This record gives sequence, C-alpha cells and structure tokens, in this order.
Amino acid sequence: MAMSDTLGDMLTRIRNGQRAGLDKVSSPSSKLRESVLSVLKKEGFIQDYSRLKSDAGFDELVINLKYYEGEAVIRKISRVSKPGRRVYSKIKELPQVYNGLGISILSTPKGVMSGVDALENNVGGEVLCQVF
Repeated sequence: MAMSDTLGDMLTRIRNGQRAGLDKVSSPSSKLRESVLSVLKKEGFIQDYSRLKSDAGFDELVINLKYYEGEAVIRKISRVSKPGRRVYSKIKELPQVYNGLGISILSTPKGVMSGVDALENNVGGEVLCQVF
C-alpha cells in the first residue's frame, strides 16, 4: 500500500519508539526525512542517524533516540503541514513553540531548517513539524 505522508510516518515511528523506550528506530530513507533528522540532531533532540542499505535494496535510516535521566528528550513531536492541508508561514508570523523551548522545522527555499535558522536567514516557508 502506498503511503501518502512519509514524513508523518517517520515522526510516528520516533514517537512510538520513545514511548516504548527503544534505543533505535528505523524508517525508509528520503532526502526530506534525512534533512529533518539533520535538524533534529543539530538541535539536540536525537543522538544520531545513519543511512543503511537493507536486504531488499532500499536505503533505510536508523535513528538513535536520545534520553536524559531515563526520560525521552522529545516530549512531543507533531506534524503541522499535512498532505491534505499545507501550512505556510511568513517569518514574522512563525509561532513560538512551547515558549521558546521547542522548535519548528520549516521547508524553505534555502532548504530544511529550524525556525531559529529561518529567522536568521529571514525566510519563511512550509511548517513541517513542531518538536519540544
């Protein structure tokens, strides 16, 4: 069966993996997913990720989840812009996530970046997800 929201699937795998207390989760690979993971790693929400070839010949992303004192670092991760309803934001109208403790991840003309980086580059775009 074809998947319509691949990024939402990866976010759900991360959310479920942390609730189950897993060290690693895997997800099929794509450029968008890898870009979102690089932002999550840069902001300190995951330990690391790696790209592996699976037995079937498809690339797979293995995500190392991060915990602090037994608690998951990611408290909540949610998809904002969905295939049925795209959400775009000007940089001046970008909402603050959890009073500045969380981040928004945006897809901009300059690439996928966090809300803070988008503010520095003065560029808006599609709000992919929010993490705190």
